[in-house]
Formats: sequence, structure tokens, C-alpha cells
Amino acid sequence: MEIVYADPRIVVAVKPAGVLSTDEPGGMPQLLRQELGTPCIRTVHRLDAAVSGLMVYARSAKAASLLSEQIRSRTFGKEYLAVVHGVPEGGVMTDLLGRDPVRRRTYVAAEPGKDVRPAELSYEVLGSREGLSLVRIRLHTGRTHQIRVQFASRGFPLVGDRKYGGGEEGESIALWSWRLEFAHPQTGAAMRFSKLPPRETPWLGFPMPLTGR
Repeated sequence: MEIVYADPRIVVAVKPAGVLSTDEPGGMPQLLRQELGTPCIRTVHRLDAAVSGLMVYARSAKAASLLSEQIRSRTFGKEYLAVVHGVPEGGVMTDLLGRDPVRRRTYVAAEPGKDVRPAELSYEVLGSREGLSLVRIRLHTGRTHQIRVQFASRGFPLVGDRKYGGGEEGESIALWSWRLEFAHPQTGAAMRFSKLPPRETPWLGFPMPLTGR
């Protein structure tokens, strides 16, 4: 675990794959409490266990409330990088997503219904090679497994995503939270953080975005 930034109100860290983002034994909040020696670490957004990258945690109840409000009002910016099978064209994906609690899977719904919610993201293709593409994604909503399901439903599953048809046993998901933008919960200052994925498979051979943009 790498801590990118910390002050009395927030901490920004890189979540490794295989570590829960929520407050469970061995999860990120517990690890951050141990690392920082502070009792209060609150989760304000989530990453799937198999997904890596930047996360921000609040260090007070008030900071958590203010950050959560930014997420609800869609003023909290989240961008991801992913390696997908195939060569999509880029653009906007808009779907209705439902959730199967028994199978623990998200699915694209044909029409509105109970527990069906709209989902939207925009993306651009940064490069393609050998039948794979690196895409840069900006989330406009935050549904469970949203990126994974929206790409898989169009025939572009994420590399390593066994649940939605993009990988085999033992692979990790090629999805990385690379950029966060939000207002500081105490000062209101614009906070921008970016972190590229490690230069290893499956990220090798693709052009990466500039971290300052």
C-alpha cells in the first residue's frame, strides 16, 4: 500500500488488488489506521477487491459527509484506465443496470424496474495492440461493477475479469483507478491526484496519459 497524500482531514492511497476497500479485517481502512496511527478512517467510495488504484479516505465524520455529498452531486471526478479485449471506438455508454443478489452479478436491464438504475460513462481509446485496447474512462455514475458490465455487454470484457467473460483462473482485473478530482472537505481547495499503473503486464506496450491532464 502506498500513501500518496495525507493531511488531518483526508488520506489518498493506492489500493492493491486483493485488498478490500471497505472497513473489514485486512481492508484499507484498517491498514491505514495502522500505518497512520489514527482511529478514524472512513470510506467514501469503493473499488472492487480485484481492482487497484487511487482511493481517498476521510479522517473525520464531517470530512466523510462532505466528500460523500460531492459524489452524490457528481462533482467528484473519477477516472480509470482499463485494458479490454477488442477495439472499441470510444464515446459514451448509457445503460440501465440491475443487480442479481444471489449470483452477485450486475446485468444490463432491458427496461426500468425495481432496483434498476441508470449508468453512464464516457471513454476514449488510447491505443490498441494484438486484439487488446487501453481505454481511459470517466465515470458519471457509480454502480456496482459498472465499468466491467458496460464494456462486457458490448463485447469488450476487461482483461482478467472472469466474472464477466474476460479472463481465466488466476488473472487480476485490468482496471486501475488512475485519477481523482474533488474539493478539499475543509478548505474547498481543488485536489487532483493521478497515479499510473505499474509498467507490467497487461499495461505494457500501451501509450499512457500524461498525469497532469
